[in-house]
Amino acid sequence: MFRGRTAAMAASVIAVGVLGLTGCTSGSDGGSEESPDAAGTAGTAGTAVSTASPSSASPPVSPTPSPSKSAPASASASASKSPSPVPVTGPKQKLVTMTVTGGFAGINQKVVLRGDGTVLADDKGDPEVRRTSAAQFTELRTLLGDPALADVPEFTIDTGAADMFQYALQFNGRTVMTDRSADQPALDRLIDALSEWLPGH
Repeated sequence: MFRGRTAAMAASVIAVGVLGLTGCTSGSDGGSEESPDAAGTAGTAGTAVSTASPSSASPPVSPTPSPSKSAPASASASASKSPSPVPVTGPKQKLVTMTVTGGFAGINQKVVLRGDGTVLADDKGDPEVRRTSAAQFTELRTLLGDPALADVPEFTIDTGAADMFQYALQFNGRTVMTDRSADQPALDRLIDALSEWLPGH
């Protein structure tokens, strides 16, 4: 009898212990305590992503200063190409000679700009010397110093056109012949300025 009661009590103690362990396990599996940890982990991950996004967006901002560096280079390049007056080496220097021929009347006139600021205007062997002002002399020399003149072809004559004026210019060690049938702005400006000094003007 005594042994039977002892075995029954031991069995009940074991059953209570098993039920206690089962209750602990089900409480932990319920997830009510672990879910905050999971939510906290997710919140931490969300914070990390939002913090990383500005750093990932910042690199595209760095290339923007590069165009500003190229702007002064282009500005200095255009400034270096601006016309400057050709130098004068002496009073007898011939800076430019322009001869005009052709037309209905068959003219033959010549203009020579010299280093002393005088202009020799010749109409069929009848020369006339006139003096430019300081501003006029500088303007003519600046037109001669236009870098665009280097791109002007040496011969632009429309052979199919009749009775057109032909202009032969000698400057900067070269000779240019044109009837102004081609669009050459730098050359046209020079011809217009020199034409003001032709005989009869």
